[in-house]
Amino acid sequence: MAKFLLCVLVFALCFVSTQSRPIFIDSRKVYNVVDYGAVGDGLVDDTKVRLMDFAVFAYEVYDMVNYVVLPFMDAWKATCKSSMSSPTMHVPQGMTFLLQPLTFNGNCKSNNITVQIDGTIIAPSDPSAWKCPDDKCDIWIEFHDFKGLLIRGSGTINGQGTKWWGLKCKQNKRVCGRKPTGFVIGGSNNVHIDGLTFEDSPKMHIAFERSEWVNATSLTIQAPKHSPNTDGIHIQHSKNIIIYNTSIGTGDDCISIGDGSSHINISNIDCGPGHGISIGSLGKDGKHETVEFVHVKDVSFTGTTNGARIKTWQGGKGHARNITFEHITSIDSARPIIIDQYYCDHKVHKHCGNETSAVRVSNIVYDQIYGTSDKEIAVEFSCSKSVPCYNIVMRNISLHSTEDGTQTSSICQNVRGLRNGDIIPDVPCLNEAENLPIVN
Repeated sequence: MAKFLLCVLVFALCFVSTQSRPIFIDSRKVYNVVDYGAVGDGLVDDTKVRLMDFAVFAYEVYDMVNYVVLPFMDAWKATCKSSMSSPTMHVPQGMTFLLQPLTFNGNCKSNNITVQIDGTIIAPSDPSAWKCPDDKCDIWIEFHDFKGLLIRGSGTINGQGTKWWGLKCKQNKRVCGRKPTGFVIGGSNNVHIDGLTFEDSPKMHIAFERSEWVNATSLTIQAPKHSPNTDGIHIQHSKNIIIYNTSIGTGDDCISIGDGSSHINISNIDCGPGHGISIGSLGKDGKHETVEFVHVKDVSFTGTTNGARIKTWQGGKGHARNITFEHITSIDSARPIIIDQYYCDHKVHKHCGNETSAVRVSNIVYDQIYGTSDKEIAVEFSCSKSVPCYNIVMRNISLHSTEDGTQTSSICQNVRGLRNGDIIPDVPCLNEAENLPIVN
């Protein structure tokens, strides 16, 4: 028996030794998570694997040999320490990897690292099974402090958020109000994300936080329309962000742009179901918050509850300015164009009173927006009396009702600006002008 146990131990150590050697593809060093002990059956926790979890022997010796590997972190550390100019960490196709919350830290030898995800990554399906650092379930997968990173592939990242969506505080106080964001790029610059599919996050699917020069393209993001707070992409305290050629359908904003964000370019987006593309909300609890230089172009809204939206809380401070929405198609969406300076989440705040201060909304351009509205009011400008919206420009707008024989209308409250070309529905508070600013 002793000889047998010795053989088992030698086998385990040899397994780690042989599996820790990276392979070479196209002259670049590739670190495959399977080579570091990942099982990929969708059942074993691939964050932390006991070798004996997937070894079957004639005798029950599991408690006697308990060699533990950390496949994803070990593969990442090897990739990060690689002296190659473009090392790659690989998650192979045809396999499903169950992961607990993980943070991949940058500060690597190379500023040209690739994370190739071709397989499926899933979170624990039951919130009680999540092993959150310090019991804080804020983030599932995070990439932090990078100065050059490419995350790409044909794989799927599934947050298995179904049970999270209906979770009440009484059911699980440990995670009350702390549903995790699925995938976060934080404190980084020069990051590219390409080709991946994101599904059913407990909360927001992707977030860019305190980052610069992030490029996201050819993504698919999807969750049921009843899933709460499952924004497709959220941007916060970030600038020089490019999002294009992406399909998003969730239970909240397809793309939301929060405080401290500027120079955002969004184009070629299919949005629906969801709440549209939103600037804000800004100014909650009297905060000073800003968003500026946003360009949204070539977007289709299909069956969304909003389209091009700017929302701010009363009592807030700051500004939302220099924002353009152009070449937009609305297909049976409600409120395709909306500025709401009276935004209030009545599910959280029972009383939302009138305030004298407001986030200033200015220099907003709507150009070539066509299609149908599921509600009579297709254009809503609900602006503050004390801090009106100004320099609002509309050109070539045609939004008709989905119901035959019904005309669309507008709300135009405390707005100053100009209009040019055909404007349907009529927005009477804007002055007609022959020459309008050129859209960049």
